[in-house]
Parts: sequence; C-alpha cells; structure tokens
Amino acid sequence: MSSGVVNGGVSFWYADDGFPEAREPLAGDASADVVIVGGGYTGLWTAYYLKKAVPFLRITVLEQKFCGYGASGRNGGWLYNGVAGRDRYARLHGHEAAVRLQRAMNDTVDEVVRVVGEEGFDAGLHKGGVLEVARTPAQLARLRAFHEHELSYGEKDRELYGARETAERVRVADAVGASWTPHGARVHPVRLVKGLAAAVEGLGVTIHEQTPVTEIRPKHAVTPYGTVRAPYVLRCTEGFTAALKGQRRTWLPMNSSMIATEPLTPEQWAAIGWEGRQTLGDMAHAYMYAQRTADGRIALGGRGVPYRFGSRTDNDGRTQGATVEALREILVSFFPMLAGTRIEYAWSGVLGVPRDWCASVTLDRSTGIGWAGGYVGSGVATANLAARTLRDLVQRDSGQGGRTELTELPWVGHKVRKWEPEPLRWLGVQGMYATYRAADRRETMSRSAESSRLARWADRVADRH
Repeated sequence: MSSGVVNGGVSFWYADDGFPEAREPLAGDASADVVIVGGGYTGLWTAYYLKKAVPFLRITVLEQKFCGYGASGRNGGWLYNGVAGRDRYARLHGHEAAVRLQRAMNDTVDEVVRVVGEEGFDAGLHKGGVLEVARTPAQLARLRAFHEHELSYGEKDRELYGARETAERVRVADAVGASWTPHGARVHPVRLVKGLAAAVEGLGVTIHEQTPVTEIRPKHAVTPYGTVRAPYVLRCTEGFTAALKGQRRTWLPMNSSMIATEPLTPEQWAAIGWEGRQTLGDMAHAYMYAQRTADGRIALGGRGVPYRFGSRTDNDGRTQGATVEALREILVSFFPMLAGTRIEYAWSGVLGVPRDWCASVTLDRSTGIGWAGGYVGSGVATANLAARTLRDLVQRDSGQGGRTELTELPWVGHKVRKWEPEPLRWLGVQGMYATYRAADRRETMSRSAESSRLARWADRVADRH
C-alpha cells in the first residue's frame, strides 16, 4: 500500500513549499557576541528576540544543513500549549510554579500568532484549538481525568464534549468524547521556519548554513570550516544534540513519522466535518496527531520506529514501509470513508527526549554556554517560550537586564541525568513503545474503563510517572 508514496525528501512541507535557497557556510574563524548552534525554531526565535532587545549585538547562527532541516521542518504543525515535564515541575517546585509555566505556554500560542502577523508572512496559521478524542472506555476515563487535570493548572476555557458534541466538530469513528482547548493553532511548519529565518536576517543576524558544529566549549563553537568565538554559545540542537562531542547521552533522538494524504474532495470533507480545523489527537498510549492542512489534506503522525541504535538520526526523513502502512491504518481507523484515499507523502524526524522527559532552559553563568530543548514533541510553541527565556537569561548575565517572570519559571536551570549507555538505551525505548502498543490493543479488545497495567509499567520504566 506504500508504493507510489514520496518517501523522505525531508518532509511533505518542503515538497509543498519548496526548499530554501542555500545560505553560505562559515568562511573561516570568526567572532560574535552570541553564537547560536542550530537553525530551527529555538535557534531562530532566540536570535530574533535577542536582536530585537539589543540591536547592536553581533549574533551568528550556525546550522548543519539548512534552517528547518530538523524537527522544525518535519513536525505535525501543532502550535499548542503543551509543555513536557509540567507535572514533575509541580512536584519539584510546587503547584503554583507549574501553573505559571502553563500560563506562559498558553500565552505563547498568541505570541507566535502576533509575531507572524507583525512580520507579515504566511505561516498557514489557523487558530482552531486542539481537540483530543477518546475512542474506548479506558481512553474516555483517561480523557476525563486529563481534562480535570488541565483545569487544575488554570485552563478554565477548556471544554469537555460527549460523543454527539465531538461528532459535531469532527466525525471520528467510535469517538465517545473529547477535550478541547482554544490554546492551539494549525501551522505550516516550513512556512513558519522560512518566514522566521527571513525576519532574523532582516534584523541583521548572520546565518551560516551547511556548517555542522562538532564541539561546543566555553566561548567556542567548533566547525570544520573554522571556529566562532563568542562570550555566549547557545545550543539549540534538540534531536541532533547527540552528534555533538560529549553529548551522546544528553537527549535521546526519538523518532516520529508522518504521512500526508492526497487532497480530499469537498464531499469527503463534508462527511468528515472538521470545519474548525482544530489540531487532532487521541488518548491512546501510542498516540497519534493530525491536522487538516491548508491545501485540504490530512497530515497524520505517530511514533513508528521510535529510536535507532546509538542515537543515530535518519536519512533525510526516509520512513520504513511498515511504518507508512501502520499510519495509514490509523487514518482509516479514524476515518473509514478514506479507505481508498492515496497516501502521497511519508517522512520521519527526530525530537529531543531528556531522561526525565522534561523540557528545560539553562544558561551556565560560569561558562557562557546555554541551551534549550528536550521538548518531547511539543516544541513548535515551546521553542518560542524557551527562546524568550534564553534572551532574558543572556540579558541578565550581561548586565543588560534583571530577573523577569520568564527567568523565574521552574524549568530554568533544571538538571537531569544522562541516558543509559547502549544497548540498554535501545532495549528500553523499543520495549517501552512495544508495551504501549500492546496496552492499546488490550484496551480496545477488553472495552474496560480501566487503563492497562502494561502502560503503567511502561511509564515507570520510562520514568514518565
């Protein structure tokens, strides 16, 4: 069923919008006030906000391939208010600290919408919120608990729907309920990263592409073409962090895969609904995520092969045929009327996963080395908040600013242990996702309202509880 699929080529988003014109690599040793390693959302947003705040700063961005080559150009286009690690931060720092982090994330969705409007580029944005559906009794029980949990973090505008109300929004087969938040938007990932890169260059930031950084050390970013020296070196490399010297076990590059259908007909959309263009997810343990694209397709993703031995990354997004077929089965399970619809594109990418599954932002004031990431798949919006936080941390350290609401958020300065060495890392991740999938199958077959014990066991092994 996967024959005829455009497989890889980085992502459908690039097939749709075209590859960017290549920027020049670093021409030799150089200096800057701030050097940013990584030309994805985190790096570009950090450059944007720093240059806006302090226009005289000399800022250089170093990108190994081209801006948006990694997760920023391959994700599902969910600009939403999820942040990895919030519950752990509540345990470590108190509930109110985690509420402040959640409020900042809620506001971040509108901040991205604001900047896109102010800079005047088309990012395919549609703020329809996020709809997460339940399709089994166990999923419904988790959905209701999830909904109440979100309310406890101050999200008073979240809504809970039954089966009929869910169907009025999108007709997902077997859906028995849903939770909706307004704090979300669909976005075209590549248009967002291209527009942001152009805005950053327009402010006077230097971007060097085709320039892989092999090592970061205090005041130095080392590349094959020369070394950039700067008082501040900011690592914004997310799922590619393991390729840096000394960082092999810092963040695990978790693989996520996606498919995109052919454009659907007006009759198909009439049968499905989805007029609100909410981003769509579910309450399965091995969850899916989807959007109705600006050109009338469904783009849908899930984990596929979750991890490659030795923290290796993929070959330009190429995806195993079995993964393409598994994602197609999810699509047809959700929308049986699409059984004959062609899958036109498939791709994969890596996201950064810390050992405790917590996103974080740090600036080491003794070395000038900073970093942000570990978004665990929620990076489209989180990268913006992280970038503004890095801006404030650099300004505070350099004497150009003081403490701010962002520098006091509980994820700032968070420390986490490294991942286990191989083969334990590979065995653990493969086993965890196999167990989650088995738990989903068991819940579908049993129709019990109780979550499978297999999933609880996997959570404990993964340190996600």
